[in-house]
Amino acid sequence: MTDDDHAPAPMPAPLPRPRVKMKPKSNARALRHGFPWVYANELVTDRRTRKLAPGSLAVLEDEAGRTLGLVAMNPDSKIIARMLDRDPAAQIDVAWFADRLSRAQALRAQLYDAPAYRLVHAEADGLPGVVIDRFGDTCVVQPNAAWAEVHLQALTEALAEVTGCTVILKNASGRTRALDGLDDVSAVLTGTAPDAPVPVIMNGATYMADLTGGQKTGLFYDQRDNQAFAARLVAPGARVLDVFSHVGGFGLAMLAAGAGHATCVDGSAAALELAQAGAEASGFGDRFTARQGDAFEVLTALGEEGAQFDVVICDPPAFAPSKQALEAGLRAYERIAKLAAPLVAPGGYLGLCSCSHAADLTRFRNASARGIGKGGRRAQLLHTGSAGADHPQMPQLAESGYLKSVFFRLD
Repeated sequence: MTDDDHAPAPMPAPLPRPRVKMKPKSNARALRHGFPWVYANELVTDRRTRKLAPGSLAVLEDEAGRTLGLVAMNPDSKIIARMLDRDPAAQIDVAWFADRLSRAQALRAQLYDAPAYRLVHAEADGLPGVVIDRFGDTCVVQPNAAWAEVHLQALTEALAEVTGCTVILKNASGRTRALDGLDDVSAVLTGTAPDAPVPVIMNGATYMADLTGGQKTGLFYDQRDNQAFAARLVAPGARVLDVFSHVGGFGLAMLAAGAGHATCVDGSAAALELAQAGAEASGFGDRFTARQGDAFEVLTALGEEGAQFDVVICDPPAFAPSKQALEAGLRAYERIAKLAAPLVAPGGYLGLCSCSHAADLTRFRNASARGIGKGGRRAQLLHTGSAGADHPQMPQLAESGYLKSVFFRLD
C-alpha cells in the first residue's frame, strides 16, 4: 500500500455559477458606477433564471455579455439582483464577511468612544439589505434580504470573531423582509438574550433599549447628532415637547442639557415606560412627563389647552414609505407642522423630521414650511440634519440617505 492510498479524495470542483444578463438598453452603466441593485424589469428572466432560489448567487453580465460582478438573486423580489462583489469568483464565506465587518468596525471605533452604534448600514457598508446595531457586547442583526438569510451562519460567525460580542440576536421585524419574501421570526443566534432593557448612554442621557421586544433593534441611533443639536437650543429651565418620542430620544437629550421639563408623546405605552425608566436612570425623572396617545390628537388637544413650549420636536414614522404614498405623506408632514407651530413660544424652536426616503429634502422642507405658515407662524430655517456618521450614505443609492431633520426658529 502506498502513501497515495491514504491520501484524502480530492474535493470536487465547485459547480460553475449561473450567469444572468441584463436586457438591452438597461442601465448597466449605473451598475459599473456603483449602483447596487438590478430591478426585475432590467434583467432577462428566462425559465432558468426564474427557477433560481432566493438568495442564490449568480454572475451578472451586461447586455453584451461583459461581466459586471457577483450578485445575489431573488426572482420573487422587485430587486431581483443585489451586487455583492465586483469579483465574480468571490467566495461568500466567513472570511468574506469578516473583511467587510472589520472595515465597518474600524470606522465606528474611530468615530465613537463606546461600542453603541450602527455597525452595518446595509449597502453603504457593502452588505446589501443587512443592518446591524451594536449595544456593547450584544449585536442585533436585521437580515432584510434573502441572500443574508441564506448566509446567516457565516455572517454570525464573522460578527462574533470581529466584534467579540457574546450575544447576537436576529430581529426579523419590518416590512423590508416581507418585500423579499422572508418570515418575521426573530431568534437568538449566539449567547443568551438579555432579560431586561439594556442601558445606552448618548448625549449625556441614559436610554433604555429593549433588544427583544422593542421597535426595530430597540433604539434609533440615527438621530444621535440631531438630538445633540436640539440640546444646543435648550436654555436652562426650558419647556420641551418631544412628539413621536419612542424611548425619549430628543426629550432625554434636552433634559440632559438643562431643560426644566420634558413632555414625551407616543402611541406606545411600552416605549413611554422605557422613556420614563431612562429619565429616572439619568437622574431627572422628576422633570419628565409621558403622554400616551395619537400624536395628531395630542397636538390638537395641547393647542386647545393653550400649551406653550420653548422647543418642540416631531419625529414621526415614515409617512411616505413609497413613491405611491408620497403625496399623502407630504400632506401628513404639513399637518404635523401646522399643529406643532402654535405650540412653540415666541422665539422658540421647532424641529421636524422625516425618515421617508421617498420624500426628498426639498419636498419635506417645503411641506414643513407650508405647515408652519398655515399654523400662523413665521420661521427662520436654522439647521438641516441627517443621520449620523454610523449611518453612512452610498452616494449612488438615494435610499441610503433617508433621514432628514429641519430646525426652525419661530417668531
